[in-house]
Amino acid sequence: MPKTIIWASDGSANAARALPHATALLDGEGSILIAVHVAQEHSTENPGNARADADDPTLVEEVRSLVSDVTESGIRGALRVVNFPGMQPAQCIADVASEVGADMIVVGTRGHSPVGGVFAGSVTQRLLQVAPCPVLAVPPGAPAPASETEATGAPDRVAAGAAAAL
Repeated sequence: MPKTIIWASDGSANAARALPHATALLDGEGSILIAVHVAQEHSTENPGNARADADDPTLVEEVRSLVSDVTESGIRGALRVVNFPGMQPAQCIADVASEVGADMIVVGTRGHSPVGGVFAGSVTQRLLQVAPCPVLAVPPGAPAPASETEATGAPDRVAAGAAAAL
């Protein structure tokens, strides 16, 4: 089982949908979930479902609240906010993964085709190219991991927190 998982969040529903998958993969002493939020200083476009207000301090507090929900369920969690002036945060996520020695990155997808993702500037597609570890891309409609819901009920609370934060 992975010991360190990065959960990349831009505050979108797509990112929130990936959080229960990330927490379900963590098990055992010393495991940690590191939420990475890239606050884009320049955010004039809104590709796909990405939050146009990614640099909003309120959004950072919403992601921090989700990490708090995770830690209340017994999983160690941390939040890393990275300021990035460009339009492509995938490299920032990959850099944090390298820095902390992450075993995996978990991210939500928008559900575009590969060609659509290229034109929309998909962070997930770019992350698949630059990540130093495996990337789990959670598509729209993916069911929540059954093992976690049965064992602890934590994803229900986390998913509820995610929905409230969005």
